[in-house]
Amino acid sequence: MEPRERFAVNLRRARRRQGISQEELGFRCELHRTEISLLERGGREPRLGTIVKLAGALDTTLAELCAGIGWSPKTSRFQIKKGQ
Repeated sequence: MEPRERFAVNLRRARRRQGISQEELGFRCELHRTEISLLERGGREPRLGTIVKLAGALDTTLAELCAGIGWSPKTSRFQIKKGQ
């Protein structure tokens, strides 16, 4: 699993917990619904500013949206924790 895929799972979970549509989320954070869809499918790696907007719109933290994503300097690779 890639970091953007883990982010996608976290984003989708946070949006569903709020009980809102992709369109509503896009409206709240000034992104188009298709951008939200791409992010939720792991089709696009989010920019930092986008992550901040999403967290604010979903009343959650950056840490929650990035949960399970790590990086190891020893291996120079991302580490994705499953099951979070």
